[in-house]
Amino acid sequence: MKGELLLLSSMIFLLQGACGCPEKCFCHSSSNSVDCSHRGLAEIPPNLPPETLTLLLQDNQIYQLPAFAFRTVPRLKTLNLSNNSLSELVPEAFHGLQHLEVLNVTQNSLLSLESRLFHFLPQLRELDLSSNNISHLPTSLGEPWENLTVFAVQQNQLQHLSRELLESMPRVRLLLLQNNLWKCNCHLLGLKLWLEKFIYEGGITDGIVCGSPDTWKGKDLLKIPHELYQPCPPPPPPLPPPELVFSQARQHDSEQGELPKSPEDHNVGRHDISECMVKPKPRPANLRHAVATVVITGVVCGIVCLMMLAAAIYGCTYAAITAQHHGRASAQTSESGKMGGKEPFDSLPA
Repeated sequence: MKGELLLLSSMIFLLQGACGCPEKCFCHSSSNSVDCSHRGLAEIPPNLPPETLTLLLQDNQIYQLPAFAFRTVPRLKTLNLSNNSLSELVPEAFHGLQHLEVLNVTQNSLLSLESRLFHFLPQLRELDLSSNNISHLPTSLGEPWENLTVFAVQQNQLQHLSRELLESMPRVRLLLLQNNLWKCNCHLLGLKLWLEKFIYEGGITDGIVCGSPDTWKGKDLLKIPHELYQPCPPPPPPLPPPELVFSQARQHDSEQGELPKSPEDHNVGRHDISECMVKPKPRPANLRHAVATVVITGVVCGIVCLMMLAAAIYGCTYAAITAQHHGRASAQTSESGKMGGKEPFDSLPA
């Protein structure tokens, strides 16, 4: 009997310890809230009461959230993680928080967010990501945030914001976007059109002030006329993988009637693909023939031009020599004529 009483008292003691308030925290049973702010915590405190609805962890030194970090508080509705040292959030960090409505992670060091991170928060209504170093947000969340009404990304490093991401928030009514590095080029035109419709339907936003290019720096995106934006050029087609290019080239060479490869050539194909990448890509046979034809034609044309030039030089030289010879002959003839005219007078007697 004494052993059973001892076991029962031990179980009650353990149950009270598991459901008690964590060290350095204040628990308010009337509101089911736990206040662990300003406590210098480096991680999520253990033994959180399972009936907790509000958890305050701001102004600490928490640098990471492990997967299933809040599995002991499945009923949690409000979570404040502002002013900590979070630089990354693993996708499973908020797993199990099916009832979470308010999430505040302002004043941290977050760089980017993954779309899977919020798949476990179907009831989220307010998300505040302000005052971080976020330069990239997911294009899509995979599924819409049907209940999200407040979305804040002020004071980050954002240059673009996908229109598809905003369209996945059909009920958002407050959108805070200022103090980012917005690049007001053609990629931001879709966001501009979405914001105009958002404001027309009663939404509230603090607007977007362009950070670049210099033409629009400091200008309000909503005040720039649509006509000044040029449509973005289509992205270039993706390049085929090197293996495919190499195999197509070899196949083309074989179709042009090249001799079959020797066994040694087959062994070459087994080498590391990186060695093949260094070698120049083989040209198709018809291209080689065309290049050879152009080269031969150029050589023949050059020889013909040289022969014509030599013939012209020879003709000019011959004409000059002939003209010079005829000039000398005419001169001699005129001199002999003069001498012949004097001879009758010389032959007369004195």
